[in-house]
Amino acid sequence: MPRLPILLTFPLLFLASSTKADDEFVTCYSVLKLMNVNDGSRLHSHDVKYGSGSGQQSVTAVKNSDDINSHWQIYPALGAQCGRGDVIKCGDKIRLKHLTTGTFLHSHHFTAPLSKQHQEVSAFGSESESDTGDDWTILCNGDEWVESEQFKLRHVVTGSYLSLSGQQFGRPIHGQREVVGTDSITGGSAWKLAEGIYIKHQQKDL
Repeated sequence: MPRLPILLTFPLLFLASSTKADDEFVTCYSVLKLMNVNDGSRLHSHDVKYGSGSGQQSVTAVKNSDDINSHWQIYPALGAQCGRGDVIKCGDKIRLKHLTTGTFLHSHHFTAPLSKQHQEVSAFGSESESDTGDDWTILCNGDEWVESEQFKLRHVVTGSYLSLSGQQFGRPIHGQREVVGTDSITGGSAWKLAEGIYIKHQQKDL
């Protein structure tokens, strides 16, 4: 899996190498891109507000693999703790922080902007202004979340699934895909990890 050719400024940061033995597990505070399995576009946000619904920062998906606005960092759920490099387990609750704007992937019962039968997904808040609407459950197979595996994200508060609706926006974000919360799993609900900086899992002495 591709690794971004940059370094983060975290103290004592250990990056995963390209060997399979080291790159299996997804870990806390890793920075990554999420690619929709069905469409091939990457989860994206930017400082453009929705013109309807909540009026919060929009979340879309884009085909461009190089866009810096598609980086997300894994955080523990609100009120939970997760050490840098700790392995994320299937069924864990997490938050995804948008690296460029500092907001968190969020959802609520507002109607999606294009697909009125679905729920809006936005980017909202900050590290000092976060709520349970930022919490998502990672759904994957087995015990731990591994990089090569497809997964789904279910919103903790509303139970909706992070999905693509199949709709596309016009101006000012022409061609970007609509990201929504769906009541059930659809063809647009499966995701996999793409480019990223993965913090190496540190083995703990028993």
